[in-house]
Amino acid sequence: MPIERIYIGYTNPPQYIPAFTGYHYSAPQPVMTKPFVLRWGIISTGRIANCFVTDLLVDPETRDVTDVAHKVTAVGSRSIQSAEKFIAEYAKGDKSIQAYGSYAGVFADPNVDAVYIATPHTLHYENALDAIKAKKHVLCEKPVTSNAAELRSLLAAAKEHGVFFMEALWTRFQPLTLEVKKISESGVLGAPLALQADLSDDFKLDEIPKTHRALDPALGGGALLDLGPYPLIWAILALYEHPYNQGAAPSNVSGTMLKTPLTGVDCNTSFTVTFVERELAAQAILSCNMNIASYHTGAVIRYEKGMITIAAPIYCPKSFTVQYLEGSKVTKEETRQFEYVGTGWHFQADEVARCVRDKKSESSLWGHDKSLVEMDVFDEVRRQGNYKFPPGVEKVV
Repeated sequence: MPIERIYIGYTNPPQYIPAFTGYHYSAPQPVMTKPFVLRWGIISTGRIANCFVTDLLVDPETRDVTDVAHKVTAVGSRSIQSAEKFIAEYAKGDKSIQAYGSYAGVFADPNVDAVYIATPHTLHYENALDAIKAKKHVLCEKPVTSNAAELRSLLAAAKEHGVFFMEALWTRFQPLTLEVKKISESGVLGAPLALQADLSDDFKLDEIPKTHRALDPALGGGALLDLGPYPLIWAILALYEHPYNQGAAPSNVSGTMLKTPLTGVDCNTSFTVTFVERELAAQAILSCNMNIASYHTGAVIRYEKGMITIAAPIYCPKSFTVQYLEGSKVTKEETRQFEYVGTGWHFQADEVARCVRDKKSESSLWGHDKSLVEMDVFDEVRRQGNYKFPPGVEKVV
């Protein structure tokens, strides 16, 4: 089986066997004498924030990026001590970074161009709105809000205040994902017909406190909002974004939830997203579970003349395999593997920097419409599963 290993940014990569000639990843690189430097403020100091900042500090040239760069200028937490500890541990102790014992300090800092919001998702609306009103560009972790109404409110505010806004669906910007999209839309496999994707993790629910983000309904706990964005991103990429779909919203969403008796949040959720409004007739069967491990095959996209199999974990896969079919017979199979410095969080930051530099209000790769599709789907699955947040969690309904 031919295998091609793609080394992003390596000057002397190991030898590889070529396959898929013509699909090499190449970031857009306008001719510039100096890179545009985006100054970041970090909101929250949890695990996700440290992953983002660690990658943000990786030299962009290691991934063949020379047109943009990044600088962390402020970190906000619930205490100044926590912010200072974060800077010491994850930002190389950079003394030029300002530590704040509140998020408001970051929003008011004139040396901050954009903020990365990594708080629990039920806090995203308030945090993002405060940032927007301070005229900061926003990259907000997924799910971007608790419901679609909150997102629509934020988008209206971002437009009013003239700032860029994007959900941090980091998977969409990784080189592997860009390659899958190119192959999917090249026509070599025909039209997409069916997709299966799963993300699961054993949270040891009986061993964690009920106030944990996975279990607490006041924090939007449950599998759907915590894990669901990742199976859904592949359906949006392969089906919603496909030219045959012509930008049409899903024609049908059907979901079911199995709830944990511990707190009543969804422990196991499956949902089907169907597209039949335009030239596309395809269906995605998606699942997320909090009490079992994922299996090795994270996602399978099936076409008229073949299939693409994406290895787990689907939030940051490092390989995919394409099978070409004649009837049910595999006539050719090729695998691509990807390697780069860092863990994949920096590609979305590069996209934000380019959009801010170019004075865009949204990304063309993960635009507002895609986040709206995501949140509309989640709202409908929650409605069918009768999962209601406690009063006061949803700031806009």
